[in-house]
Amino acid sequence: MHQHQHKIDTALLAGDWDRFGYEAGVWVRTVEAAGEKDPCPYFALNVTHLLRGEFADAWRVHAHALQETADIDRVGDWLAAILKQHPDNAHVNLVQGMFLAQSGQSEQSVVFYKEAAKLAPQSAYPHYFLAQIHERAAHLEMAIKEYREAVKLDPSFAAARTNLGVAYQEQGRLEMAIPQYREVIKLNPNDALAHANLGCALAEQGKVEPALQSYKEALRLNPNDAEIHFALGGVYETKGRMDLAMKEYRAATEANPDLAPAHTALGWLLMEQSRPTEAMDAFNRAVKANPEEAQALYGIGRIYAAKGKRESAAENFSKAIRFEKDPAKKNAIMNALLSSGQVGD
Repeated sequence: MHQHQHKIDTALLAGDWDRFGYEAGVWVRTVEAAGEKDPCPYFALNVTHLLRGEFADAWRVHAHALQETADIDRVGDWLAAILKQHPDNAHVNLVQGMFLAQSGQSEQSVVFYKEAAKLAPQSAYPHYFLAQIHERAAHLEMAIKEYREAVKLDPSFAAARTNLGVAYQEQGRLEMAIPQYREVIKLNPNDALAHANLGCALAEQGKVEPALQSYKEALRLNPNDAEIHFALGGVYETKGRMDLAMKEYRAATEANPDLAPAHTALGWLLMEQSRPTEAMDAFNRAVKANPEEAQALYGIGRIYAAKGKRESAAENFSKAIRFEKDPAKKNAIMNALLSSGQVGD
């Protein structure tokens, strides 16, 4: 195994990420073939996937790399040894930051990301990963600053542009978010997430038709994405096309039966069509997926109230009030509870 680790170390020190990823894959296959356990090659593979923007793959191998305390210690010792010998190597500092960020030590990672940025001022990676730490800490302006720097250093860095767009959108700066999403689509026309993000931002701007087109393109590229079906259903509902909205909500629940908001949205459309039995089934599925789905609990309460089952109605209204975050919606549920004639929790 020392031979594999030496090759990985050499690639890391040179910042040769293609070689780093290749050697990580070879090391993983060797470990698995021998029936042995070593988190280091999996962590190296995790780093490679993150640098490439392959987040699903990165999460998949993360379970083999940093799940257990012993694994974290093993990877930490490996990196500490390299860092001790090469404290001024930007790539080692970057990977040390990535290790800390993924092993419950996010605050400590900042020092290493900043050091990596200082040692390699032309690299976008330290700014990109540092921005994520700021975002986790709810320091959105600081995150935006780092994402902007990453994009400035590497205009083709699609993941950084995506995150920058999302950060702008969270601030309500849609006019800033939309150009980032459009640039990502130029870089990768087959990026379903970019089309979906663009559709979401356009919908928030009230541009319904362009939003529909973006969501449709996202679904063409990824037809089984439940979240996109759900979002498209919401746009159709805004447009007054309840038939198409219901179709998309059903598609969302089929693609992901645990997507509680889709069941809830379907339930309310069924309520509007005076189909309480089907609506109750949809609301119950929502609550099964998420027991704290407030609007589903509210819907169940409404159905019980209409049947004259005041105690059951009040019980569900009380739960809905407990879990609802939106003040206006919470107030509507409170009024329903008072109208039921029962005392809530």
